[in-house]
Amino acid sequence: MKTIICFIITIILSIYTLFSQSFNHENNTKEASPILLGKINKEGLTQGSYNNWFTSNYEQYTPKQGSIDSLKAHLSEYTITLFMGTWCGDSKREVPRLYKILDSSNFSLDRLTTIAVDRSKEAYKQSPGGEHEGLNIHRVPSILFYKNGKEVNRIVESPKKTLEEDILAIFSKNYTPNYTSVIFMDNILSTKGASYVSKNAKKIVRQLHNQTENKYELNTYANVLFYAHKIEEAITVLSINTLLFSKDATTYINLADKYLYNKDTINAIKYYKKSLEYADTAEIQNKINELSMLPDLE
Repeated sequence: MKTIICFIITIILSIYTLFSQSFNHENNTKEASPILLGKINKEGLTQGSYNNWFTSNYEQYTPKQGSIDSLKAHLSEYTITLFMGTWCGDSKREVPRLYKILDSSNFSLDRLTTIAVDRSKEAYKQSPGGEHEGLNIHRVPSILFYKNGKEVNRIVESPKKTLEEDILAIFSKNYTPNYTSVIFMDNILSTKGASYVSKNAKKIVRQLHNQTENKYELNTYANVLFYAHKIEEAITVLSINTLLFSKDATTYINLADKYLYNKDTINAIKYYKKSLEYADTAEIQNKINELSMLPDLE
């Protein structure tokens, strides 16, 4: 009998240990400060160096009580998936506030899944468990709200008012998240493909004109695509960005950099040269000269 009991206890402890190890994995590198990656929870965010910013921002934030009272009536109908970076300033500000709101609203944290994403080029804004796949995670934090297993809306990077007010707006179906240009582009690429975007570039630029606030919106999205090995899609998005911000040298440089990384030297030179029309820098001119000397271009 004692043997059976010991065996059962051993199994339970093993399961508990395995479950615990699946959360709060810390990635240590010599080049940068440690970060959390993959599934994490509040316990992980209140340990070590992460606690320095999490607890102070949690305690300093006071949600609007009227909003909290309203949230209590509806939050339990939803599940939430939060993508964040423990290296990201916006995440360090907004994530503790979100936890404060959820705790104040008596929301069960069992209904919250928190995913910490990477910052390296090799896995830019990706999770090692692949939870980001197909969800267009281009900015963090991204807070996704689900009802009956279907995403109903999300808050991207920062709230338009306050987190609690934005959440209530989502519940009332009266909310448009930040970066609508990225949502628009991602939808077209997902449904119609990069070739459609290229063929209909002028039309798409007209549609994007009033949705795109600055050159960084689509540039960041393109970087996410590129480092997820969606090279054609990334280059297509950057090409659209050069049409939206046609007199900005950096849009051409960003496009040229991707061509160069992809070993397409001819197109790299083409867009580096285009950038010189708007910002004639010695650095870019030197790069063009070096690339032009490559054997296959002689």
